[in-house]
Amino acid sequence: MTDELQNESDTFDIGDETVHRLGFGAMRLTGEDIIGSPEDEETAKDVIRRAIDLGVDFIDTADSYGPGVSERLLGEALTAEDDVVVASKAGLLRHRDGEWTPHGDPEYLHNQVLASLDRLRTDQIDLYQFHRPDPDGDFEASVRAFAEMKDAGQIENVGLSNVSVEQLETAMDIVDIATVQNRYNVGNREDEAVLEACESYDVGFIPWGPMYTVDDEGVAEVLDEVGARHDATRRQIALAWLLDHSDVMLPIPGTSSVEHLEANVAATHIDLTDEDRAALDGIDP
Repeated sequence: MTDELQNESDTFDIGDETVHRLGFGAMRLTGEDIIGSPEDEETAKDVIRRAIDLGVDFIDTADSYGPGVSERLLGEALTAEDDVVVASKAGLLRHRDGEWTPHGDPEYLHNQVLASLDRLRTDQIDLYQFHRPDPDGDFEASVRAFAEMKDAGQIENVGLSNVSVEQLETAMDIVDIATVQNRYNVGNREDEAVLEACESYDVGFIPWGPMYTVDDEGVAEVLDEVGARHDATRRQIALAWLLDHSDVMLPIPGTSSVEHLEANVAATHIDLTDEDRAALDGIDP
């Protein structure tokens, strides 16, 4: 990739901050299975720096990535001069056996934002998201904890993750919701109704797992067909489709490789045709 490569995705406003719609997910900047530190922390920081060089100004992480490792690396790599919106999350416990356990106790969430602020080396987190509703907890009480963090100036914007339309609307009665982060990709559109609600409310929709189905039968073939017309990989076409599919879509593909990062940013240069859209929209998830 040449130095001329830049993030050419459209923009979206997260609260008072305007970001390019193609962001970067920092989950993979940790050790194996998202536990512990990466083999080479300087390489991980190089990926962060390169993302900013390419015009990526929206980076997503979580306290459970590592846990704490991804946030710490971002805090060490970013400077006050970087014009970047950093989003993090709280509400999942991470265990070495690989489990992700929802934990929405308000006192725990209030404790976690203090840890996130410290690791990110900031006085205020741009976007803090409730990582997953706790089936054993009070959803509204958890959301009120985030509203209290906002009132205290610890976070600027509140987001949700892995929620239903009903939960989004319940949360909106408590505090302004800037974004929703649910699983969504070209081969998995189970949360289309949530995306449509976000479009109605002008809430950003962050599709996690944007590449999860690109190698699936019935998906890969269509992506390869469209990719051949653009000299692009199936992963680039999957990203281009997400960006094309909705004006509130904020994909955050993650990687620990500068090469893959550059390939993802190059996807913002792809202009899909009506023929491409018909083929991609016609994939039966």
